Amino acid sequence: MFSEAELLTVFRALSNPARRQMLVWLKEPMSFPGQEPEDVGIGVCVTDIQQRAGLGQSTTSQYLAMLRQAGLVVATRRGKWTYYRRDEANIARLLETLGDVF
Repeated sequence: MFSEAELLTVFRALSNPARRQMLVWLKEPMSFPGQEPEDVGIGVCVTDIQQRAGLGQSTTSQYLAMLRQAGLVVATRRGKWTYYRRDEANIARLLETLGDVF
């Protein structure tokens, strides 16, 4: 179960429409141009997320960091690039907690 503090972090992260949209996009990583099937396991490059979002690099990185701190995504570093994917196990745990609480 998520603690009250963890739930607050999740709700803050999801309070922004752009961050919610990023989480939705990451559900279908193959929808990003140039995404290769073998890359699905590590996620989508920040640059690709940034281009789709139409936001600056620092804003995109900050938004993804908030989603990571909330436990909704996982970051993987490859050289100078960072890739993000949804943390499906943690999202399932979150949904279970919400079902128990509400």
